[in-house]
Amino acid sequence: MRLLEKQFESAIAIKNILFATDFSEISEAALPYVTALSLRYGSSIHVAHVLPEVTFLRPGAPDPAVIGSIYEDAHSLAQEKIRRLSDRLSGFPHHTYIRHGRVLEVIDELAREREVDLIVLGTHGRTGLGKLVLGSIAEEIFRHASCPVLTVGPRVPSLAATIQARHDRDLPSTQVNFHHVLCATNFHSDAASACSYASSVAAEFHSRLTLLHVIEDYGDRLQEHPGLIDMSLGKLAELLPDQSGLRYPPEFLALYGSPAEVILEAAGENRADLIVLGLKPSANLNAATHLGGSTAHKVVVGAHCPVLTVRK
Repeated sequence: MRLLEKQFESAIAIKNILFATDFSEISEAALPYVTALSLRYGSSIHVAHVLPEVTFLRPGAPDPAVIGSIYEDAHSLAQEKIRRLSDRLSGFPHHTYIRHGRVLEVIDELAREREVDLIVLGTHGRTGLGKLVLGSIAEEIFRHASCPVLTVGPRVPSLAATIQARHDRDLPSTQVNFHHVLCATNFHSDAASACSYASSVAAEFHSRLTLLHVIEDYGDRLQEHPGLIDMSLGKLAELLPDQSGLRYPPEFLALYGSPAEVILEAAGENRADLIVLGLKPSANLNAATHLGGSTAHKVVVGAHCPVLTVRK
């Protein structure tokens, strides 16, 4: 029996993976993680492409025939692309879906319908107009999805790029191996869930595990309360009471600064292969994504490794 099964009663089981794709190069970068995790956990893969509702900038009711033609052409093109992707996934248990509607709603419905344990997607992390049109979709999904989400950002090196030239139908044989998992927490209600998930991943991959807390608004408290770091380190240790399932002793870090910047710096210094963040739903997603960006979004965009977001 594996250590994961022995030591963690709440160990993760990834039976179904939902791969949300728009068939772009960004989505392509996430595919090797989908296949590698499928092999690792024995998961079924659910490939989904969402065709958004057609909107018209000009006033007046559009011709129904025009709308029908647009949908038919888009659906036919999507069918061809998802067929090619299905061919590449031969050998993996998988299902494909083409659906119409708002991306967040469709993905959430499909995740619940298929009892999905993990959603995987790629994001370009654009800002400005591009982000208003496309970039906020990734954050909408990982903020509101009913399961954890693995997001492959624009700075994550392509696993496929390390493989020699291959036939288009062949998938890269690269195996994902998370050597170092960094879990950042702010001690909110999502902390226990995120740390538990990070511990399970570290146990499964025999990874090193670092728990990090960033003290952001410290002001003069550093002088007034010199024990603030020690207190934070104690709280981090409390989040991981059982360490026997881990191959290596976990490391606990408490640092001062801007959360996103510190998390990215710590990930780089520790050569993290995976960042785990605990999330709670944003009360105002538009404010988080359009006015400066949330910590999670900044980490996803700036990280050189995938980011796994876990909600309570």
